Formats: sequence, structure tokens, C-alpha cells
Amino acid sequence: MAAGSGRYRRATVRALTERRPRSLAGQVFLLQLTVGLLLVLGALAALLVTSRNDTEQAARSRSVAVAQTFAYSPGVRAALRAPDPSKILQPLTEEARKHAGVDFIVVMNTHGIRYTHPKPEDIGKHFVGNIGPSLAGKVRVESVNGPLGHEVQAIVPITDRGSVVGLVSAGMKVASVSRAIAGHLPVIFGISGVALALATAATAVITTRLRRQTRGLGSAEMSRMYEHHEAVLHAVREGVVIVSDDGRLLLANDEARRLLALPEDAEGQAVAQLPGLAPELAGLLASGRPAADEIHQTGGRLLAVNQRRTDRHAAGMGTVATIRDSTELRLLSGRAEVAHERLRLLYEAGVSVGTTLDVARTAEELAEVAVPRLADYVTVDLAAPVLRGDEPAGSGAQQMLRTAAHGIRGDLPFHPPGTLITFVDGTPQARGMDTGRSQVVSDLSTTHTWQLPDPERARRVLACGIHSLIATPLNARGNILGVANFWRSQKPEPFDEEDRSLAEELVARAALSIDNARRYTREHALAVTLQRSLLPRTLPEQSAMEVAHRYLPAQSGVSGDWFDVIPLSGSRVALVVGDVVGHGLHAAATMGRLRTAVHTFSTLDLTPDELLGHLNDLVDQIDQEEADTADGTGITGATCLYAIYDPVSRRCDVARAGHPPPALVHPDGTVEFPELPACPPLGLGGVPFETTELTLPEGTQIVLYTDGLVEERTRDLDVGMELLRGALSRPGRSPEENCRAVLDQLLPDRPRDDVALLIARTRVLGPDRVAAWDVPFDPAAVARMRSSISDKLGEWGLDELAFATEVVVSELVTNAIRYGSPPVKARLLRDRSLVCEVADGSNTSPHLRYAATMDEGGRGLFLVAQLTERWGTRYTPQGKVIWAEQQLPTGTNLPPT
Repeated sequence: MAAGSGRYRRATVRALTERRPRSLAGQVFLLQLTVGLLLVLGALAALLVTSRNDTEQAARSRSVAVAQTFAYSPGVRAALRAPDPSKILQPLTEEARKHAGVDFIVVMNTHGIRYTHPKPEDIGKHFVGNIGPSLAGKVRVESVNGPLGHEVQAIVPITDRGSVVGLVSAGMKVASVSRAIAGHLPVIFGISGVALALATAATAVITTRLRRQTRGLGSAEMSRMYEHHEAVLHAVREGVVIVSDDGRLLLANDEARRLLALPEDAEGQAVAQLPGLAPELAGLLASGRPAADEIHQTGGRLLAVNQRRTDRHAAGMGTVATIRDSTELRLLSGRAEVAHERLRLLYEAGVSVGTTLDVARTAEELAEVAVPRLADYVTVDLAAPVLRGDEPAGSGAQQMLRTAAHGIRGDLPFHPPGTLITFVDGTPQARGMDTGRSQVVSDLSTTHTWQLPDPERARRVLACGIHSLIATPLNARGNILGVANFWRSQKPEPFDEEDRSLAEELVARAALSIDNARRYTREHALAVTLQRSLLPRTLPEQSAMEVAHRYLPAQSGVSGDWFDVIPLSGSRVALVVGDVVGHGLHAAATMGRLRTAVHTFSTLDLTPDELLGHLNDLVDQIDQEEADTADGTGITGATCLYAIYDPVSRRCDVARAGHPPPALVHPDGTVEFPELPACPPLGLGGVPFETTELTLPEGTQIVLYTDGLVEERTRDLDVGMELLRGALSRPGRSPEENCRAVLDQLLPDRPRDDVALLIARTRVLGPDRVAAWDVPFDPAAVARMRSSISDKLGEWGLDELAFATEVVVSELVTNAIRYGSPPVKARLLRDRSLVCEVADGSNTSPHLRYAATMDEGGRGLFLVAQLTERWGTRYTPQGKVIWAEQQLPTGTNLPPT
């Protein structure tokens, strides 16, 4: 067909060019004159039709406007309710009709009975027209044969409080409309004459231009030029297209017709209207803008288009475009680009998946990196034991926990994270975990096995346009940890083998990260269990303080933070907080050894500085033992703060070894960080520790903590201390409330270090619970002490303990006078037990021994040990104190804990 079209064009050109250019120009002149005349006649007909339509439309619009205006006029509704509506409305309608330029305005009731009419004799008759739509509240325009003849009328409802109470019709006779059209005819014919004159002048100008463009060439020269043009144009293997400035196709060679699938009559048509041409390519050809190797897809081909103006120095010459088929080249480059994109996805997965040692977060990272480049939705389901750090139970049907779900939309149609799901036999997930291979479901709508766990949820998935699935098992080191599901909805094509291969490689990398996180979770859980077993599970009962505590292990691993509350003799209480530098089992085990040592040393009733000195020696010994082992691991550091509070004297003795100072919250809410000597951490040695004595008002809260509470990478230590001050400076709060406030304000969501927090509010053992005597250094004073003790116990209601207490005090006072030195003092404390204390000025310590049968002495301390729960000795700067505790009788009121 293309060759035939070319032969036809060549024959036509020869026939035209055999005549002289002047004869050719004359024929063109006559042709153009004829065409111009036809165009003028067509325009005249169009103007007549348009004028008629416009006039009739104006009549309709005027009728609607007049009817609506009258319907909404004040007084019309009241007139309808009058006994004689016609008497009121007839003058009004006639006056309005004359001013509005319509032929009639008719007001009627809801039954169509006229109240007004230009012909009074028609008042009271039925209205000619369809009033049904207007009774329903609508405006109707229609043409009818009424009393005035052929009419165009509008019917408008008159409403009152939402109900139709009457109707108004306004309109014009068709004859009036025709007279309006006739008034336009002189203008139309005048315009047509002018157009014909302009067309004749334009034809003369075009003929003159044609003579110039032929340059006086004869028919032979023009035929030869055309044949050369045809030979070259259709021989090249590149499409050539010439488009005019108004977007019409002027020329297309054979290659362009093949590449663009153009019809035979394409030349002369608008490019934008050519069938089969892609809109982007049609837009480029019609725009006339320059282009260089732009790629467009049409008809399954990728075409490279170059376009420029036909004449760079003149406007209005159109554009020429050359078109090359680059489908195969683009296919190869597209495959290379796809391979590059997949390699980049795998690289990004290697960087962004497994950034933490958290199983759930690693699964979320896998889902996030795969959307949307591999799939539109990703869900990751892990075996429930994996999240706890254990190995999965095995493959096949088992409970899975939805761990991650991510997609291109926020409202996912899948089960949310945290849901337990059982993949029964036959589902793609179960088959994948049994075989260890990915399962591809190309069409979810025709495959029903994947719907077995939850058919209702499956219908919601299909309703979102999801049509294809890859279920890939998470296989790491021979264990199936779970399954990753990749869902596609945006791309119409299903997953293919290349997608399966990419999913398996992506999941294989993520599975190793999840398994590493699982192993870390198990080790972390073991370490936390060990550490918690080494920490106090419950605090001992004591009445000197109201205590609250918190311990938070770090997300990255356990460390050596610990705290303790240790009851001491004389109703005193020791508070301990310590920290072993480092993380892991080694730090937790070292912490356990140090905590045990603190308990052991505290039974000796050592002062804080002495206890830290002994603890320092122990750390030196442990460090040396660890350094001598094969791995050469030693303690990198340990800190400790030890405080003893006496509820009788309200004195608190504090010493620290490289530990942050305590905070004191006074009853009025002010917070103070007392100045304590900055002694080095344990194990460094060389500098003795110092004890600071503090006198605390009743109700003061002592806040002990480890450095994980106030130190953070993003802030200075001073900032953390001020934050702690601000969190505590609220009067009237209990220790428990202060614990919550401190952790809420100072700790991030995922703390990097362990935190131990201990808050104790002091109580005072008042004078009603304490009795003290100065004992003369004379054996005769023992009898008087027995009497005083008996009287005091009777006052306290503890007569049951009088005999044993008298024996204990007698023996202790006798030993102090016989073997000690003055001054001798005795004291009774009624606390959770009855405490007897005898102090003297010597440092000699009594020893319990078994006396021989014939010995006269040596049985006093033996009696004390038999009559009391426990007894002991503590040393003071003034000498020593021997104490003994007895359990109170059942039913005795105890002080608060």
C-alpha cells in the first residue's frame, strides 16, 4: 500500500507539472475561490443555526428567571391564601409581564387552575402543560400549544415551609422568538459578504505566493526533484516525520509508517488524533519542541526520537523528527539496570538488616528494605521460641508469631504484629518450611490453600488488589526460624523465577541476622537471669527507712550494677549501691562476689570506710587471680557507695569509692548533693577511704543510683545531675513515686547501660522506744540495772521478756565492769525486736566458750547466747558495744516497715 501511494503521488505531480506554472496557479486560484465560497456558505448556515439556538435558549432562560422571581416575590404566598387570589395577582402579573419582556405570566394552584392570564377569559381554566415535576419541587421548561399558540414556558413551584402551595409559569410565543431571529439576518448576510471578499483576496495572495515558490521551474525539473526526494526518503532505515506548526502530519516515510503503525490516510490528520500512537509520543510530535534521543514506547517498541525545526531562522515551517527502533538495545540495558537494581537492593539489605541484636527489629528491617522494590507488602512470621532466644521446635505446622508487617499502605489487610498464626499442612508457608524452598503463588484468586488459616482475612487481602505471593522460609544454620511472605498488588504481572531467586537471597542474609539476634537474646536472657538471681529479690524487714528501688538491665547486655539494704545491729540499716564496669556474664559474676563480700563485712559492724577498705583488698585479689588466668581478663573497675543510717541519732555515715554522690531530698522538697570525699574506685588502691557524717531530719529521702541514670552519650554529666534534681524536687512524694518520676524523666526508651536506683525515706526511733542509762563502774550497780530494766519493760508491756532481759543485762554489765573500762552505758531499743546494748571504753572483745564443770565463771555469754536470737560486738571510736536481740512476744505492735 505504501508503494502504491507513492506511485499515485508521483503521477499526480507529473500531471500538474507538465503545464506551465501560470496555468497551475490559475487552477489553484479557481479551486481556492470555490473552496472559499463553500466555506462562506457553510459559515452562513452555521450562523443561522447558532443564532436560532442562542435566541431560543435566551427565551428559555428569561422564562425561568421571570417565573422564579415572581414565585419568590413578597406577598405571593399571602395572595394565594386570600379568598380571591385572582383579584390580587392578575394586576401584578400583567405589570410584571410587560416589564420582563415575556408574553405571559400565569399563577395557578396545585391543581393547575389558573389565577391569572393575559386573556382574562382563560382565568379559572386548567393550565396547559405538565405540572407534575413542579409539584415535586423542580423547575420544568417545555414547549406546548397553549391559548396564545406555540409557546415556550417555564413552570416554577411556590413553596411555603417546605411544601408546594402554588405554581408560576412564564414564557414566550415561538413566533416572538422567530421575529428575534429575523432581526439578526441582515447582520449575518453582511458578515458573509465580508468573509467572501476576504476569501477572494486571500486566494489572490496565495496564487502570487505559489508563483514565487516554484521559482519558474518547469515540469521536468520539478518531477526529477520529486523523484530524487522520494528515492532518498523511502530508502533510509530511519523514520522521518514532518509535522506542521498546527500539529498536523505533513509527511511520513515508509519506515515511519512501519514503526508508528500509521494508517494510509494519516498525512494531513492531527497527530494527537492518530490511532495507535502513544499519547506521550503524539504530544512530543505536536508540540514542536526540540528533542534529542528521547525514548518513547509505542506498539511494543522503544523508539528513540530526535526532533528540530525545519528552518532554524524562520517561524511557521513546522518540525522534522527522525525515529529509530531501539527496542533490543533498551531491552539489554533494561536487563542490566534490573540486575544493578537487585544488586543494590542486596547491598542495602546487608547494610540495613541486622543493625541491632533484637529479633523483632531485625524482622522489621527485612520488611522495610523489601518494600516497594521487591514487593508491595511484606509480612514476617517467626516461631514463638525464636523470639525468646530458643531454637524452633521444627518445621511443618506450628504456631508462628506475626513479628513484622510493612507495606505501601498504612491500613494493612494482614494480621497485625503480635498475632499467633498456625500454618496448617498444604499452605504455601507450611510447604516452604517443609522443603526449605520458596513457594510462589502466581494467582491468589484461583489458589485456595493459602486461605486455609483465615478465609475471612484472605478475602480482605484479595479486596486490596493483592494477587501474587512468595513464601520464603527463614533458614539459618539448618534451623527454620520462620517464613517471610512477599505480596504484590501494584504490578499486574505475578512474581517470576527471578523474583523468587532475589527473595531467597534477601531472606538468607536476613535469616543469619535473625539467628544471631536469637542467640544473643538467649545469652542475654541467661545473663539477666543470673544477674537478677544475684540481686535482692525482696528487701528485708526493718523500721528505720521506707525503701523503694528499681533495677533496669541495659538493652545491649547485663552489667555489674547492684544495690542492697542490710539491717544492722541497734536498728541501724546499711544502704549499698555498686557498679562493676563492663557488660556480660563476667561483670555479673563479679558483682555477685562483691555483693556477697559486702554482706559478710557488714556482719562485722564495720564503719563505711573500713568496709570499703576490705572490699578494695578483695577486688585487688580478684583482679590478680583473673590476670593470672590464660585469657588474662581482669576487672576493669568497680565503684561502690556504702551508707549506714541510725534511726536513734538520725546520723548517716557515708563513704564512696569512685561512685556518684547521693542526693538528699529534704521534707520541703529541696534537693542537695552533699560534698563527699572523691575517693578512687575499688581496685586502684593507694588512697584511704573517708567517712562523712550527716545528720538528717526525719522524712529525708536518700537517693542512691548508678552512673547509668545520669550519664548519657548525648548529654554531659552535669546536665544529668540537674535533671535528677528537677525530677526529685517535688515535696510530699513517696519513694515509690520518686522512683517512677526519675526513670520517666531521665531514661531513654532503650537505655545503653544498667540502672540501679534506691530511694530510702528516713524514720526516727523516738524516745518512747529508747531507754538509756549511765552505769556506775561498780559491781553493786548491776542490781539497780536489773530493777530499772524490769520497770521499763513493764512500762512497754513486755513483762514476758523481763526475766531473760534481766539476766542478759546483768551478764553484759558485769563483764563490762569486770573486764572493760569506764564509762559503761546500757540501752534498750523496742523495735521489731528488743535490743539490749551495753557499751564500755575498752576494745577487748568477749569470746563465747564452754566452761568446765569446776569453773566458777565463763558461763555468762553462753547464757546470753541461749536466751537471745543473736548477739554480737561492734566497735566505736569510744570503745565497743555488746548487743543482743530478743524476739518480741506474739501480738506486740510492731513499727511500720
